Amino acid sequence: MMQLDEPDDFVVATGETHTVREFVQTAFDYVGLDWEKYVEIDKKYFAPTRLTFSRAMQVKLRRAFGWRPRVRLDALVKLMVDADTKLLADQIEGRLARRTSSRE
Repeated sequence: MMQLDEPDDFVVATGETHTVREFVQTAFDYVGLDWEKYVEIDKKYFAPTRLTFSRAMQVKLRRAFGWRPRVRLDALVKLMVDADTKLLADQIEGRLARRTSSRE
C-alpha cells in the first residue's frame, strides 16, 4: 500500500463477524481473568437496533494485492495482549518512558 503512486484507502480485516463481548472475553480468557468482574456495560453505547449485522470486507485489498487474512480473532487478541503486556512491563521497569498526550 505504501508503494502506490496515488494514496488510497483499504480495509484490513478478517471478514469474520464477532461481537465486542467475544473480543473482550477472548482477551480476558487469555490472561486467566473473568471479564465480567472487571468490565461494566453501559447500554447507551450499544449500536442502534436497526444495525443487526456489520462486517468489514477486504475485497479491494484482495483485488489490488492478492492479500488474504491469515490470523483469526483468537490469535489476533493474543498478539495484542502480548504487545500491551510487554509495553506495560517495559514502562514499569523503566525501559520505556510513558508517552503523554496533550489531552492529559
